[in-house]
Amino acid sequence: MNTICIVEDDEVLREELCTLVRNAGYAAEVLTDLAHPEQLFQVQADLILLDINLPGTNGELLLRELRRKTDIPVIMVTSRTSEVDEVLSMSYGADDYITKPYNPTILLLRISAVLKRTRRAEQRTAYRHLQVDPAKGSLTDGEQAWILTKNEMIIFQLLLDRQGEIVTRDALMTALWDNEEFVNDNALSVNVSRLRTKLAEAGCADAIETRKKQGYILL
Repeated sequence: MNTICIVEDDEVLREELCTLVRNAGYAAEVLTDLAHPEQLFQVQADLILLDINLPGTNGELLLRELRRKTDIPVIMVTSRTSEVDEVLSMSYGADDYITKPYNPTILLLRISAVLKRTRRAEQRTAYRHLQVDPAKGSLTDGEQAWILTKNEMIIFQLLLDRQGEIVTRDALMTALWDNEEFVNDNALSVNVSRLRTKLAEAGCADAIETRKKQGYILL
């Protein structure tokens, strides 16, 4: 069960947020001692809902200090509507930003989206001697990194998920199309060729084998 830490000085709103996240299946932790906001740095939660307008401090400055100590996901919750505040919050490291009064369903969707992104970012898989980071789109060998484009990573991830099996060209093009980018047969060939080149540079020249009239297989 994911834990949501709520940092909100309005007691009524704080209780509403607690009820909302608990009813959605999350555990709720509340930081009530806002006179000592540095306690936030020791919070053991999966996500923080952080109000910008806090007594005696500023949520944005608190966020900036928090980012020096942890990468825990943060959604800024505020009654301000200025784009400047949103820009500052995101530049200080906020993962999302929502204004009051907010739609409870929208807030829950944003919480879910941020947690999903975090889980993907934490996923690390290996292929031979390489570490694969899907979130960053990178392959690393401990010393050097090779950055894949979005399409190259989609192709590689599908081949990796089905390693040793033939993945058809249609299946690859469907995966790319599902990510809102149309790719025709020729474009697929170009992307596979570029992926092969990067894998060769990383010491895996024989990684992808073409099976005529069938597709590709990751060895």
